[in-house]
Amino acid sequence: MANGKRSKKKIVIFGGLGLLLVVVLLLVLFGGSKEEIVSVQTEKVAKRTITQIVSATGKINPVYQVKINAEATGEIVYLPVREGDAVRKGELLVRIKPDIYEAQRISAEARLSQVKAQLSSTKALLDKVESDYKRVQGLAQKKLASEAELEAAKSQYMQTLGTYESQKSLVVQSEAALKESTENLNKTYIYAPMNGTISKLDVELAERVLGSNFSPGTQILTVADLTHMEATVDVDENDVVLISLEDTAKVRVDAFGDKTFKGVVTQIGNSAKTKGLGTQDEVVNFEVKILILNPDKELRPGMSCDADIQTETKHNAVSVPIQSVTARVDKPKTEESKEGDDEGSEASQARTAKSNKPKEVVFLVADGKAKMIEVKTGISDDTYIEIISGLKGGEEVVSGPYRAISKELEDGSKVTLQSKRKDEEKTKK
Repeated sequence: MANGKRSKKKIVIFGGLGLLLVVVLLLVLFGGSKEEIVSVQTEKVAKRTITQIVSATGKINPVYQVKINAEATGEIVYLPVREGDAVRKGELLVRIKPDIYEAQRISAEARLSQVKAQLSSTKALLDKVESDYKRVQGLAQKKLASEAELEAAKSQYMQTLGTYESQKSLVVQSEAALKESTENLNKTYIYAPMNGTISKLDVELAERVLGSNFSPGTQILTVADLTHMEATVDVDENDVVLISLEDTAKVRVDAFGDKTFKGVVTQIGNSAKTKGLGTQDEVVNFEVKILILNPDKELRPGMSCDADIQTETKHNAVSVPIQSVTARVDKPKTEESKEGDDEGSEASQARTAKSNKPKEVVFLVADGKAKMIEVKTGISDDTYIEIISGLKGGEEVVSGPYRAISKELEDGSKVTLQSKRKDEEKTKK
């Protein structure tokens, strides 16, 4: 009896295991054959006007401004202007204490008078010596003067002439010294170089400034023409090649909210501005200047701004949403197709590299399936990108979701269309 019960238990156990195995096999067979259906959104390929834009950030600056540095050393004894004052060209802005420079000029004038007097005395002596020399020459020709007397007269004349020429050089040096001392004295007066506004004042009355002829002295103030303003922005090295002189731009200044200023590119930098050199955060930019065509009276130097530079516009361009274009890499060859190839050869490596190069593609929808089409793209704006080749217009192109376009879809994948409204409602929730 016991053996019979054990046999029945074994039958039940093995029967259950067999049934479980059959169920698993059925699930594998039917589950594996089930093809995944991707839910997508579509949009028609159409012709549009596309304007390519390069965005950049920077500061507002005057087109014309002059930074004035001290060229004379001393105490500021006169400072009639304040920051924000309007000034006219030639107006006296600063006076530096001139005592030392006035004394130097007086000394130079006295020295010049002295050497001029000496020159006049030497000139009179030279005239007498020259007359004596000529008289002795005449007597010597008549044999009435000896050779010794002639040589002595000549020596006296040449010596006096040398003294006269030397004193002429001293006069020239003294005149130059007087001119220099006068220039140094004039540097204690600082006048406005142009009509404008005192945009920055760096000193106060009675403050001492340092001047130098070989390096910039103390910065005193800045005069700027605030009626002509420009945006100085930093453009990425990959985008600066797209910009040309006289490209139009829209400039937004943070302090003015949504107000937009019109501008035109007037200068593109040739020298790079590198930040974080040698680090992972290295950034290379180029400076671009944009003249603002409709400046506001309240614009101030140093205000932060954003600029959208319109580099190119195309009308009636076949275009698709930017997110519709993705990159795909051709699948590697199967082992059978590789037979006979010399994998170590240069030609084989070149073919492999070429086949692995990503290509730009879009997915069209036809008869419930996705069709991968290779395309060549052109310019783009914030929403659409130009298709140069691969599409004609009117086709249904997959426009979302991003995950489906970038990863899930393949050529021939089954798709189902989802409503954009429902998708937008889910996103809002």
